[in-house]
Amino acid sequence: MGKITFSLLGLMTLILGTGVWIGLGLVGTGAALAALYRPALPLFKLLAQQTWNTLVSPEMLALPLFIFMAEILFRTKISEALFSGLAPWLRHVPGRLAHITVLGCTLFASVCGSSAATTATVGRITAKELISRGYNRDLITGSLAGAGTLGFLIPPSTIMIIYGVMAEESILKLFMAGILPGLLMAASYMGYIGVRALMNPALVGEALAPTTFIEKLVALKDLGPLLLLIIGVVGSMYGGIASPTEAAAVGVGGAILIGAFQKTLNLSNLMQAAKQAADSCAMIGLIMVGAMFLSTVIGYLGMPRYIAGIIEGWGLSPFMLIIVLLIFYIILGTVMEGLGCIVMTLPITLPLVMAAGYSKVWFGIFIVIVVEMAQVSPPVGFNLTVIQRLTGDSMARITRATMPFFFIMCAFVLLIAIFPEIISIVPDMLANN
Repeated sequence: MGKITFSLLGLMTLILGTGVWIGLGLVGTGAALAALYRPALPLFKLLAQQTWNTLVSPEMLALPLFIFMAEILFRTKISEALFSGLAPWLRHVPGRLAHITVLGCTLFASVCGSSAATTATVGRITAKELISRGYNRDLITGSLAGAGTLGFLIPPSTIMIIYGVMAEESILKLFMAGILPGLLMAASYMGYIGVRALMNPALVGEALAPTTFIEKLVALKDLGPLLLLIIGVVGSMYGGIASPTEAAAVGVGGAILIGAFQKTLNLSNLMQAAKQAADSCAMIGLIMVGAMFLSTVIGYLGMPRYIAGIIEGWGLSPFMLIIVLLIFYIILGTVMEGLGCIVMTLPITLPLVMAAGYSKVWFGIFIVIVVEMAQVSPPVGFNLTVIQRLTGDSMARITRATMPFFFIMCAFVLLIAIFPEIISIVPDMLANN
């Protein structure tokens, strides 16, 4: 079995190292392993079954709709509305407008399941505006990189949909489980910004002009369309009115209405959004087909049981197992993007975590957070690339600025390992009502 494991690692490194698309690389790796060690497997039949079972899953229908919604919103004036609507309320908060990046990403993440789209949409206005107002450049870029990853944790989340399909877990339950961790992580980011601002007031710009309470209420009208969309998408799911797929359809309709209301969405923009969404969905679909095929092959070969037996022989406590997995995913995230981390490791790591006493839902939130960490881990951290395009800063500088928020994510993983109730409390409350 050790020979099979080394063959898997060698083949995967060789095939993916040539620059082949990840999905095709996974299919090639699975086919090569089967040909070497289980030539009797009906590969073409197996691949056809996995392709059909993966792509026609009802849960998968929500994925292209949420991606399409994010693409439409990216082409509206949502980022400007977030800035103008939130700014008047932050005058007396330590850190002042520096919190707009976190609050803006939190709100936008509630209707967008993409980390990169959240970072780009919020950052294209807030980053340049805040830096021009005298806010510390590193504090702004670092907070944007960290808060941008909330697009994966706060539902709806494309990563949660992918994980739910692969782990055969309820998408709605995963969405509910992400609410409290997402809000707590956003609060942690804001707490860090506030403490930094109190310790060094020079990090934030000059005080804002005074605003009356009436002016603050008037400013909220800019957030109205986004808040209504959040209520329509998230509220319909948690109220039991709509399934995730139906809520995604509501979101697409709402995003089109926002674009029409703001007069920023025309037929050309809508076609561009559809094309970009189709490209993203095709890429994700190919990766998932390849991952499910490879997972099935290595299951026939008995590799998950073999590796689980080795790690069980180490005698690790559940908490130490989580630390080992955290370190493993941190290392993996430096050389691989988040989706690849999930699809290649889930068949092996999920049984280990469940054997340690953690649930599929808990591991879903854990895997989302480590994917967030991969988004800000150089050299392939996608959020870092997005921010580099927005600001023109060097990758080294952006990485240094992001490290405090990276360590907050690490600490949060340990927190949910010690207190798993943080993840289960919202699903349990909603299930009991």
